Amino acid sequence: MESESEPYVRLASLRQLHQVMADMNTARSLADTLQTVANGVVTALGYELACVNLVRPDGDLVVAAFAGNQAAESLITGRVGSRESWERRLSMGETWGDLVFIPHTEGWVLDDDDVPQWYTDGPAPRFEDEWHPSDRLFAPMYTPGVQGGQCGELIGVLSVDWPRNGRRPGAWGREALQMYAFQAAIAISNARLRSNMQRALVRLEREQQALRASEESFRQAFEYAPSGMAIAEMGGDQHGRILRTNDALCRLLGRPASAMRRYSFSDLVHPEDIGTLLRTSAEGGRAELRLGRRDGTYVWVSLRNSVVADAADGPRFLLTHVEDIEERKRRELQLAHRASHDSLTGLPNSAELRSRLSSRLCQQRSTHTAALESIDTAFGHPAFDANGHGFDFRPVGAEAFDTFDHHVHTVAPEGERDDGTKGLAVLFCDLDGFKSINDRFGHNAGDAVLIEVARRLSQCVRDGDTVARLGGDEFVILADGLGKADAADLAVRLRSEIIQPIRAEGRAVRVGASFGIGWAHCGMTADEVLKSADERMYVEKRSRPKQHRRAG
Repeated sequence: MESESEPYVRLASLRQLHQVMADMNTARSLADTLQTVANGVVTALGYELACVNLVRPDGDLVVAAFAGNQAAESLITGRVGSRESWERRLSMGETWGDLVFIPHTEGWVLDDDDVPQWYTDGPAPRFEDEWHPSDRLFAPMYTPGVQGGQCGELIGVLSVDWPRNGRRPGAWGREALQMYAFQAAIAISNARLRSNMQRALVRLEREQQALRASEESFRQAFEYAPSGMAIAEMGGDQHGRILRTNDALCRLLGRPASAMRRYSFSDLVHPEDIGTLLRTSAEGGRAELRLGRRDGTYVWVSLRNSVVADAADGPRFLLTHVEDIEERKRRELQLAHRASHDSLTGLPNSAELRSRLSSRLCQQRSTHTAALESIDTAFGHPAFDANGHGFDFRPVGAEAFDTFDHHVHTVAPEGERDDGTKGLAVLFCDLDGFKSINDRFGHNAGDAVLIEVARRLSQCVRDGDTVARLGGDEFVILADGLGKADAADLAVRLRSEIIQPIRAEGRAVRVGASFGIGWAHCGMTADEVLKSADERMYVEKRSRPKQHRRAG
């Protein structure tokens, strides 16, 4: 093979590498996947020995698979190296992209650390690029689907030794090992997912039925890879033009392969993500962005680029891996919603209520105000209008003041009468008679009452108003743009809705409600606003005879 032309050797090697990737992606268990990864280094990448070191839950790395030497395999398989020692190794030597090469001139200091290793004999190298028996080459494997070109979580390290040609790998050998480590990380991550991340790392057959359709796509290297793949031109007038795509990417975007060849990724990416794409065009670039489907919708993907050279000084191509992360993005949104909303009623919770309230308030005489007044002095213009709103009078080049010119101060009505001022009303609601329902009929009945009260409150307010559950039987309504009379009328309507009978556990029950109306204005904190409304609620509760509270 060495006597043949380099382009032929590399394309043939790429096809062989693709077949090995298909084999490791169709392995039947996590253990088979790990062993296939090790075997693939020996059969496809041209090394005599290969070892898969897998990160355990405690952070240390265990030798999970070995290929090339049965004696060495029995010696070190199952042994563990500390994370500290591995991090030391990965920070030494030379960096070849994502690879780490430690020459024998430096590696002797590692002989006594706790990382499992084997020892090979052989003559000292005669040439500068000849492989030494004590040279070390590592390919870290990171979880896919991370942003901005940064490495994800380390899941393992490939250790390789003794290239069959006796020389240190060149550009193609390094790139092939780097791509292989990336695909191995995907295969191991998928295998872990299929086994539900069980501690024993043993795949349960009954959990794989839902994954068999996707496993079928792993049988061939490029066309049927588990994630989308594309080859695009790099450099020249046609830079970025897609030359070839696999079935997974075509299915993901709903576009036939013939149509894909008319585009570049810049034609398909969401307009807001074009900058992210341009920053990811270099070798090894990673990003999360949206690609356009044929039906006009967009799908979130994780994109990772690798550069493949066809000859020493010839054309270079961009090999792009595209993984569908739409479901993960959806789960992230769901988790964010759960963190900010009450699990029983579905209303915003206490933390979300305080966040929304705080976003409307600023501290009077704060940096915001002082900055505007300093602008008044510097530019000779008034910084505020008659209502206390900041003017936007910035000259060209005054971008430093961007943070000061968009806040609209929240004001509150003053006095007992309605003076026409519209403000942010904060209605604090406490249910009357709720404890007796819990005591008499149980917590299920109480929960049903809370859910129904939340529904009625939400139906009675306007779009844009906030109904939140503060905790227990306490609710808070944020209603902007109300005068005092408007807020009082809203409280009456809400109370009238609440006191209507509620079906709970097969019976009709009734609860009353006490309301306190507070007003938010800049200069107050969210807690101060809520405390003010709470105190007014208790004043209103005490002012009404106990026997009339439930009836409203």
